Amino acid sequence: MNLADMLSYADIQQLARIAQQYECECNINSKHELIQSILLELGRKELFEQHVSKMSIEETRFLNSLLFDQQGFFSIEELIARVQQARFDSDPNSSQVFNPRDTILKFKHSGWLFNGCTQQTKYLLHIPSDLKLRFRDVLHQRFKEQLHVVPSPEAYRDEDGRLGEDIIFLLRYIDQEMVQLSSEGVMYKRSQQQLLEQLAVREPVIAKGEWRFGYGRRFHNYPDRLSLIYDYAFYRGWIEEGNGCLNLTAAGEERLTQGAAYEALQPVYRFWLKLYKNAIPNLLSLVHWIQRCTEKWTTTESLQQTLVPYVRPFYYDTPESILGQRILKMMIHLGLLRYGEDPEYGASVLITKRGQTLIQDIYVPHEEKISLVVDKP
Repeated sequence: MNLADMLSYADIQQLARIAQQYECECNINSKHELIQSILLELGRKELFEQHVSKMSIEETRFLNSLLFDQQGFFSIEELIARVQQARFDSDPNSSQVFNPRDTILKFKHSGWLFNGCTQQTKYLLHIPSDLKLRFRDVLHQRFKEQLHVVPSPEAYRDEDGRLGEDIIFLLRYIDQEMVQLSSEGVMYKRSQQQLLEQLAVREPVIAKGEWRFGYGRRFHNYPDRLSLIYDYAFYRGWIEEGNGCLNLTAAGEERLTQGAAYEALQPVYRFWLKLYKNAIPNLLSLVHWIQRCTEKWTTTESLQQTLVPYVRPFYYDTPESILGQRILKMMIHLGLLRYGEDPEYGASVLITKRGQTLIQDIYVPHEEKISLVVDKP
């Protein structure tokens, strides 16, 4: 529903609180006047932008967590969890007394959150659809002012389709080679190096003792791209670890006999969202903003400066490394972004046509995640 619809269903007490928030001059005993005054106030672009600009960073993060969510209605408990996720331990004054319900109440009094109007939704909350679009536009304009758009670089890398090809190559490699596993169920380094040398994108074997967890079932054993490929094949049920060896399952053999030279990237992208949301709860929102902020070649430095405030640290992983290594780098591997380098402007990225389509068309609910439990072989 749009704002006008939600206002018409709201009771006069809530309308009066919203009107008071915006200092509307009207008869507070007239529901019609209250609605007209509120619509007039929120309909003024410059005033709406001022209200958004007055939000704290925590409030903006909370809002961001809802803007690309297709769920529609939210319980109080869900919204409290979102508000808590928007408050980082690294934030100044984070030790002050904090009540998530205050943020939700502020959004209600501002006319940004409403209770549903049916028996099933009256205890749930909803952002009016047209306000969602306006919030996106205002924030996008704010972000654009911080971005540095550059000419097309002299050279760029586009890995479109390569990840899908390497998923099939992994299955062929396991089918043709005797891949032995350690007691922890991990490929020995010699096998890893042999495999990595034949993939479309080269990666070094991870260093011993390197801090790695939270981004995949075997993320602590294999480099980033290979870890995603391996985990995808495992969760699809195509490979299995057992008796000291890595083998194809019957489903994996069937996948090879289908003859396709590559795996479609739609399910891989969906899998990546579910997998990485363990460490990055607002990944879906960040990916949408990256798509909108890279419609032209944009320096990675300015993109980092713009979006880092919306990235929550994850243990020893800083917001900068999460955005750069865990998100942008993997979006390049997935073929969602092109990566360019120029001697004058440095590194830059551009959303691909495939990236625009996948990000706009694929939605993963906030609570859908993939377990990172590693079963002993």
